[in-house]
Amino acid sequence: MPVGDVLPEFAAAFPFDRFNAMQTEALPALLDSEDNVVVSAPTASGKTAIAEVAICETLKTDGTALFLAPLRALTNEKEREWERFEDLGYSVYVVTGERDLNPRRAERADILVMTPEKADSATRKHDSRRYSFVTDVDCCVIDEVHLLDSERRGSVLEVTISRLRRLCDPRVVALSATMPNIEDVAEWLDAPESGTFAFDESYRPVPLEADVATYSHGENAFADKYRRLYRALDLTEQHVRDEGQALVFVSSRQDTVQAAKKTRDELAERDVPIGARGDYDFHTDAAELSNDTLRQSVLDGVGFHHAGLSRDDKNLVEQWFREGKIQLLFSTSTLAWGVNLPARCVVIRDTKLHDPLEGEVDMSPLDVLQMLGRAGRPGYDDQGYAWVICDRSDVDRYQALLEDGKTIESRLADLPDGGADSRVASDLAVHLNAEIALGTVTDVDEAMDWLETTFYYVRAQRASGYAEDHRERVSAALEWLVERSFVEMDGLAIEPSPLGRLASKFYLRLETARHFADLTDREGLSALDVLRTVASTTEFQSVSARSDEEDAVDAVLGQTATDMDAGPRKVLAILRAGMDGNTPGSLKSDAWIIRQNALRLFAALRAIVDRFGTPEQANLVSRVEARVDHGVSEDAVGLTAIEGVGAGRAQTLAAAGFQTPADVLDAGVDRLAAAGLSESVAERVVESARDLPAITVDWGAVPETIARGERTLREVTVRTDAGNARAGLRVTVNGREMTRKDSYLGETTLPVAIFGGDDTELEFTVHVTFPDLPLTPVEWSRTLRVTD
Repeated sequence: MPVGDVLPEFAAAFPFDRFNAMQTEALPALLDSEDNVVVSAPTASGKTAIAEVAICETLKTDGTALFLAPLRALTNEKEREWERFEDLGYSVYVVTGERDLNPRRAERADILVMTPEKADSATRKHDSRRYSFVTDVDCCVIDEVHLLDSERRGSVLEVTISRLRRLCDPRVVALSATMPNIEDVAEWLDAPESGTFAFDESYRPVPLEADVATYSHGENAFADKYRRLYRALDLTEQHVRDEGQALVFVSSRQDTVQAAKKTRDELAERDVPIGARGDYDFHTDAAELSNDTLRQSVLDGVGFHHAGLSRDDKNLVEQWFREGKIQLLFSTSTLAWGVNLPARCVVIRDTKLHDPLEGEVDMSPLDVLQMLGRAGRPGYDDQGYAWVICDRSDVDRYQALLEDGKTIESRLADLPDGGADSRVASDLAVHLNAEIALGTVTDVDEAMDWLETTFYYVRAQRASGYAEDHRERVSAALEWLVERSFVEMDGLAIEPSPLGRLASKFYLRLETARHFADLTDREGLSALDVLRTVASTTEFQSVSARSDEEDAVDAVLGQTATDMDAGPRKVLAILRAGMDGNTPGSLKSDAWIIRQNALRLFAALRAIVDRFGTPEQANLVSRVEARVDHGVSEDAVGLTAIEGVGAGRAQTLAAAGFQTPADVLDAGVDRLAAAGLSESVAERVVESARDLPAITVDWGAVPETIARGERTLREVTVRTDAGNARAGLRVTVNGREMTRKDSYLGETTLPVAIFGGDDTELEFTVHVTFPDLPLTPVEWSRTLRVTD
């Protein structure tokens, strides 16, 4: 059907003129009713257009559409693709953890793009002003709903959709690659039969022939990688000779580069006619690439693609592959999910991959099917060819996957290793805690009602004895939460504890939240203790340290923390090196993702320590967090509290002798300019410093002497002469604590009891600590003589 006939006002939003047969069959369900819709169809058959039709229908009624993308990288792709909607006057806004949220833009957006994890976090905070926009969603499109079956991420998608339906009941349009049990997903989402579509392989634009290929496994993992590469080239060579194109998926960014380099030499050795070195215009175009290795590679007809390339380089690689100038492309899995870039031949070289946070893991069956589905170029090929290269021991597993597909299961109630008694929380406990913290679940019956809104409940009903198992798992999860002080139960009534609320707010694994709370019991907390606490969290438990990284870890830590496992010790080394902005080269490949996750954990640790510990402990965490974030020395970290002062400016000012915002205020613009800042920057820095506290202490009527045996009570006033901040205040006498008070400065008075006892001198010290700011604690002392 012509797009202009169906959606005339949105025709410019589609990159084609006519809907294909699959899309046309689904149109009545999308346009003639408001029911939920579930579509299962082969890869590359045009499911994205179905999402766009649903979005257009929402925009026609001034509604807000939410698109849930399976990967963060794909949210950026959609932002670029959907500039077509921007051209029609609609706003597209991407909400991810790596961007600062602009609540006003999010609230005014017509199309929101998020990952399931970010949507989960946002819906947990829906009653805050920053995230209230999420309750205004009128239509939710779930891209790749078979992500429900992902061990790591499936339960997040499941509970997020259930929560969103409870909050604002949007229309749900769920899209998926082929899945055998689409009726289960339809039942969960209350999609009627007329809105449930299972399009079979006949709708695939190009028929697919998929198979498994083996290689000779050896003792050396590095050599095995090249054995698989040669096997992949054996499978792709004939297609490349026939002027077809091949797409080879490998496990990491670096592997795409190394495989492309080796392949160029091997193809020359095999005398395979490939490349465009005689094409002068292509030489000129290739000069635009910013990646030197890629520039040389594409001229030989071989390219590589990964998320670390610049946007322009990725766009050129995709363009040249579509044009046939690149005939053999090596890529990571991201390309399979996001970009419609088919090839006659697809080979999965690596079925295992290194995850910075999880170590070596098997590629998920969903990823495998997604990659293989890229085989076959519509309009160019009569047949697509796809292979999985694996060890002989894995042949049966992958053959079964190719023949039968993957039934979609719920991962919500999976028990952790160790079963119900494990110290590790099940996903059910994690998400049940979130619902209790939100106030959705206040008693056991409501816990059961909540679970009945999930995909797990639909799948559980297929099994005998589901009702008993259903209740037993909820009871086990509640018992786990109560034992570890995340929730409190009185009979059947359930309430969240402060720790449970914080775990939900900061999106923490529950073992990590408990680990953080236990830290507050430790005496004499040090910066190393803080770093070790974060490095040893459950979030980092699967990090692995490769052999080439061990020397770098030892160079950073020396003999420190030798009792830690290699993976967490590697995390500790990355964080410790990051405090000084000096990460060793061999650790940099994993450092960015580890550091980003650690900064989220530091923020949560600071909040938990602030709630259950002391201001001094919270301040220590704040200073460590700021050093890891900015990579500055201890004497410069307090300056990073000033808006506009990052690592470079903080170190410049520290080198000139400034350490605190009060120092900056006292110095004024001229001295800051003399220290190396431009005058305009110095003016902004001084202005920003006015928002931070500059403390003075008035000892009032505190005397200089007191007679032995005499007692008196006086007051000390603490005030800020600049900005306000929350502070922990203490008064000690000869090192012993006398008074403690938390206050929001302003001006605060502290009682001081003076007693002329056996000491000849009394040293009174006022300690001021800022739990929310990376400012070094400040002290003022006065000494009284005790007279006879």
